Amino acid sequence: MPVTVTRTTITTTSSSSGLGSPTIVGSPRALTQPLGLLRLLQLLSTCIAFSLVASVAAWDGPMGNWSMFTWCFCFSITLIILIVEVFGLQSRFPLSWRNFPITFACYAALFCLSTSIIYPTTYVQFLAHGRVRDHAIAATTFSCVAFLAYAFEVTWTRARPGEITGYMATVPGLLKVLETFVACIIFAFISDPSLYQHQAALEWCVAVYAICFILAAVAILLNLGDCTNALPIPFPTFLSGLALLSVIFYATALVIWPLYQFNERYGGQPRRSGDVGCSRSHAYYICTWDRRLAIAILTAINLLAYLADLVYSTRLVFVKV
Repeated sequence: MPVTVTRTTITTTSSSSGLGSPTIVGSPRALTQPLGLLRLLQLLSTCIAFSLVASVAAWDGPMGNWSMFTWCFCFSITLIILIVEVFGLQSRFPLSWRNFPITFACYAALFCLSTSIIYPTTYVQFLAHGRVRDHAIAATTFSCVAFLAYAFEVTWTRARPGEITGYMATVPGLLKVLETFVACIIFAFISDPSLYQHQAALEWCVAVYAICFILAAVAILLNLGDCTNALPIPFPTFLSGLALLSVIFYATALVIWPLYQFNERYGGQPRRSGDVGCSRSHAYYICTWDRRLAIAILTAINLLAYLADLVYSTRLVFVKV
């Protein structure tokens, strides 16, 4: 049975946590419920992570800055969510409360996962043995704990078949988060214009990443702002059209990007050994060939996400909103 998506209705007494029991809101007892305890774990693990790194200044360079931003951002928003639930401020919150917490939890899980991989591989391994390295390793451990905590929240609070819930708690909604997150990573890798400016076909790929990102972001913002009824067409129809267009666009990018980056007939570099920059090994540096490969892999991942999104979104067309 498909999930029924409805407009947000806020209650100041209790709300379903997806953990088998209601979550008490507007009371300190919200912190003793399973979801409240899970969010306290998220708060504690991210706080410890950025505190360990800050105490020894182990966050130099772009990768260190990204990691510190991730932990501080996740800590701050989790604290806001706890304050809203403890004091029962859901009705005064400017965004849809049925959609916001799970949207943030999904982003936070992806942020902490990426940081738990990027920070040790591009920064920690290049640190000399000692107190700074030990703190950085410990911070990575707590980052992994934070990822698991946020991932558990997403798993437990996502929509179940037949449950009335917000769109962002459904599979298509969570896929929108994944699509925009992967697109952001792609943007980070293509920050060097020399990767694509020499070929019009590669510029098309960059346009695909940007257009699809904007469309997915619009869908997320419409739900967070509870503005889906403002569309001139039914929201499920809009989602299906968006997913179909993105699948077509990404399919072209999946063919064009590897063809022009790795095929010698089109000016590509088929072997990593041909990129002299890849022989270097130091912090903060990712060689051009590795960037091209990473973008090709991320393009394939996002295409799969959009395909799954298309399947689920098409089902929603037949569900009354």
